[in-house]
Amino acid sequence: MPYECHYTGKKTTSGNKKAYGGAKISKGGFGLKTTGVTKRTFKPNLQKVNAVITNEDGSKTTKRVYVSAHAIRSGLVEKPLKRKYGYTRQQKQAAEG
Repeated sequence: MPYECHYTGKKTTSGNKKAYGGAKISKGGFGLKTTGVTKRTFKPNLQKVNAVITNEDGSKTTKRVYVSAHAIRSGLVEKPLKRKYGYTRQQKQAAEG
């Protein structure tokens, strides 16, 4: 499973970490100057969550996937029912009507 959000596609990105040095101009220096640049990674806030996933044929299955906190808060994730009797009740209602 890649470290990527199933819904939003957020994943690890890379960038630079900069270190600055130098005295203030008001103190008689020449201001801030970049003294070092190193690579770093930015990781999204991903959570492993049980979610209801819709397949290509339209059927729904419960799967454990990585989901960003942003996707959870915005309501993109549909969570499965926690108890089995909820599923049987839905099945009975579907059969009746």
